[in-house]
Amino acid sequence: MNNKKKWLITTIIIVLVTNTFTYFGSVLFTSYLPNGKVAISKSDYNDILKFEKLFLVKGYLDKNYDGTISEDALVEGAIKGMTSALNDPYTVFMNKKEYTDFNTQTEGNYSGLGLQVQASDDKVIVADVFEDSPSKKAGILPKDVIEKVDDKAVSGKQLDIAVTLMKGQEGTSVKLTLYREGKGEFDVNLVRAKINLVTVKGEMIDSKVGLIQVSMFDENTAKNFKTKLTELQGKGMKVLILDLRSNPGGLLNECVDMVSNFVDKDKVIVSTVDKNNVSKKYYSSGGNAIGLPLVILTNEGTASASEIFSGAARDYKLGTLVGKKTYGKGVVQTLIDTGDGTALKVTISKYYTPNGENINHTGIKPDVEVEYPDSLRTSTYSRTTDPQFVKALEIAKSKIK
Repeated sequence: MNNKKKWLITTIIIVLVTNTFTYFGSVLFTSYLPNGKVAISKSDYNDILKFEKLFLVKGYLDKNYDGTISEDALVEGAIKGMTSALNDPYTVFMNKKEYTDFNTQTEGNYSGLGLQVQASDDKVIVADVFEDSPSKKAGILPKDVIEKVDDKAVSGKQLDIAVTLMKGQEGTSVKLTLYREGKGEFDVNLVRAKINLVTVKGEMIDSKVGLIQVSMFDENTAKNFKTKLTELQGKGMKVLILDLRSNPGGLLNECVDMVSNFVDKDKVIVSTVDKNNVSKKYYSSGGNAIGLPLVILTNEGTASASEIFSGAARDYKLGTLVGKKTYGKGVVQTLIDTGDGTALKVTISKYYTPNGENINHTGIKPDVEVEYPDSLRTSTYSRTTDPQFVKALEIAKSKIK
């Protein structure tokens, strides 16, 4: 019997016993179970009473429901209901399939549609579309709103569920219902494919200006970034344009390692503060690009870990931020193993930039604001017509000594 079911049955028995016996206010409440004697504290007993209605409903279902009841499904539904009630799109309980899918994305490959999505105003918004992906070929664009996956409505409150629905076995079909400003609602049928994420790409723009694009922070990003950075330095790079547009974030430690290339050793890159006001600081390990002029591209899809980079760059005056204000996700999650291949992803703290600012729901304003016209979203991308990149290149060239 799995751990969740044992916990549920034990709790139900305790609650049922309370319907028969009166609790006299002692420090410990004792009941006899089939496998022996169990004692719980008064506070635990009171906590159980708060959930009495949950077990009463379970009893009514067992007695009255005319259909098949899966206890595993009831337990999972109850847990998902608790996390959903928090109205935090980043706190979710993941069943075995969802947790497996979640892990594959942070490892850099999965089968799906080639989209990055974010929650905004309870909507699932396309943040970025990967090159040569099913979504790219189908014409899906950043800022499109995903309303349904295979006719099942999705919302920003359950972002991870929407992501799981879009993933699946390579070669299988899925229908997305989207909404686009100026076009309205429309359906797109796609076939899932293997998505190999290349999170770091870079090249020399000319003999002195380098460009590195970082699409997310997976478990290889910091290492691959340092490799690319060293490569471009070897080619004569004197200034770097770092493109963090539509980067939804990822692993905090990877971001800290990446920022360390530009920040003196032992300086604070980011700090977190939890519900108990316990603070944890993340320090730079130092790097070989300290003093290298930077221009950082940001937009509304620059979120979480990529905002940590942007915040450190702003506070330490490492470079110039160009583009649009970032998304504004200033909270940190951790994964808790809940057994049987399941996990709880839960918000545990807020993070603060080196200057002590939490940017949750506010974002980071660029030093130079540049719009990216909606009309360009439907056109074939070209750097020459990208006003944000053009401005970044202009500023980068002005930094060359």
